[in-house]
Parts: sequence; C-alpha cells; structure tokens
Amino acid sequence: MGTTALRRRLPAFAAGLATLALALGSAALPAGAAPPVKDVDLVAVGDSYTAGVGASAPDIAPCTQAGRGYVDLLKALSVVDDDSTNAACAGAVIVDRPSDTAPSVLEQITALTASGTLSVRTELVTLTAGPNDINFTAPLATCARFTLDVCAQAIQEVQAKFPALQADLVEALIAIRRTAPHATIAVFGYPLLFDPAGGPSLLTPEAQELVNAGTRALNNVIAQATDAPRVKAKAVYVDVTEAFAGHAVNSERSWIHLGSLEDPQNFHPTPLGHQAYADALQDAVNLNKLARP
Repeated sequence: MGTTALRRRLPAFAAGLATLALALGSAALPAGAAPPVKDVDLVAVGDSYTAGVGASAPDIAPCTQAGRGYVDLLKALSVVDDDSTNAACAGAVIVDRPSDTAPSVLEQITALTASGTLSVRTELVTLTAGPNDINFTAPLATCARFTLDVCAQAIQEVQAKFPALQADLVEALIAIRRTAPHATIAVFGYPLLFDPAGGPSLLTPEAQELVNAGTRALNNVIAQATDAPRVKAKAVYVDVTEAFAGHAVNSERSWIHLGSLEDPQNFHPTPLGHQAYADALQDAVNLNKLARP
C-alpha cells in the first residue's frame, strides 16, 4: 500500500473507531442515565466501641448506641453507602448468655442475616468484641485498691478466659463469612488505657503497666482469631494502639473518657478517639477497592 493511500485510510479508520465507541457506549448506558454509583455496603456489629459510646450522649433504649461514633464517621465518607447499618450494642458479648440483656454479636449477625442486611452484597463488616465476655474492666478496681500482686492475680484470672474468648470470636467471624462471603471483615483491637509516664491516676505506674500488658494480650487474642484458617482470607486485624499513643486516660490530651464513677462513657473513645478508629480502618482497608455498584 502506498503512503498516500495509507494516509487516506487513517482518518477513515479513526472515524470508524469513534463510531464503534459511541455505539458501545449507547448500548452500555441508556441515554440520559447516570453511571451506577460505586460505594461500600458497610455492616457493623459488636460492643460499645462500635456502638459509638463516648462520641456523644448514649441513647439507652432499646440498644445502647451513641451518634457520631467511628461507624457514623465512615458512613459520612463518599465511598461508603450512607444507608449502611450499625447493629452494635453497648454491653454485647460474643455468644449469648441468659443473664445478658444486650443482643450478643451472634444474635446481631443472625438478625442481620434474617433481614437480608448482611448478605452476599455486603462489602465490609466492622467489629469490636471481647472485653465484656471476660469482664475485662473488673481488674481496674482491684488494681486501684490493692497491692501489685493482687492486681496481677486479677489480670491473670481474666486472661485464663482468653482461649474460650478466641473460640467464640472465631465462631462469630465464621458466621459473618458464611452469610457475607465477599465481605472484608475488619476486627479492631483496643487502645492501651494508661500512660505510666503520664499524669496522675488512681493506679500506680506499675499497676498501669500490668493493665496495659493485659490489653496487649487481649489484642493478641483478637488478632489470632482473625488468622483462623476459615476466616483469614477475608479478616483483617486493625490495631489502634499506635494511634492512641500519647492519648491515654491520664495523658494531657486524652482520647479516652474518664469522668464520674457511674459515667457510662468511662474508658471509651472520645470524639477524637472515634476519629482515630475511623482513620485506622482507612489505613488498613482500601475502601475504594471494595466499592461496587
């Protein structure tokens, strides 16, 4: 083919491509229709940290939650569906017990499955759970009133419950995976409550170290649960200890509540603490990759 003939054919070829592209575009998208919106279908379950306690005044009935928690902050993102559901309740344990009034995590999962809210279309599930199952805050009073040896014994008694806790958490993660097989499951740990080098506290620095060691051990149990064979392909452990460094209960700029003795927000994240949880999730999970039409 001569050069002149080739030059004549190139514009015709380009025009043909443009016509084909227009035809394909018209076939894929009706005239006047907007492209489908891609967002993340989020479902949250768990205890008071996911229920938002500490971010604002809690609403007690029928399931204790508070607005502007980390789940609400995630829902405010353009990439997350603002109709996403938060079923978490303060006081929730993982497996139901007759004495508990708040729906357990497994009961939350069952209800969400029955309603179709948790389904094959769910892209992200967030979860906090564990401390209520072992009454993790009970040693705090012991450590404030008694000797270091008694404090250590109280923490060891809590840690003796870790194997059962891990098994229950794995069961909950498997239940989520069964109903929402495509979802990424983000399982949060908990912040260290104290800064032994920080300001005054009801606990001695040595007792604070023991409590923090107990929190690290709890976080390790939670992280190990996310690595269980039947869930690790989809489960992600989200660590928040570094985010809360310098923001403990007795830090100058605390992100953890500590008010009057009966304050239900005690030892829960402040609004800045909930923002730290939302930021940690975004650091651990690429939300844009999860988004689907």
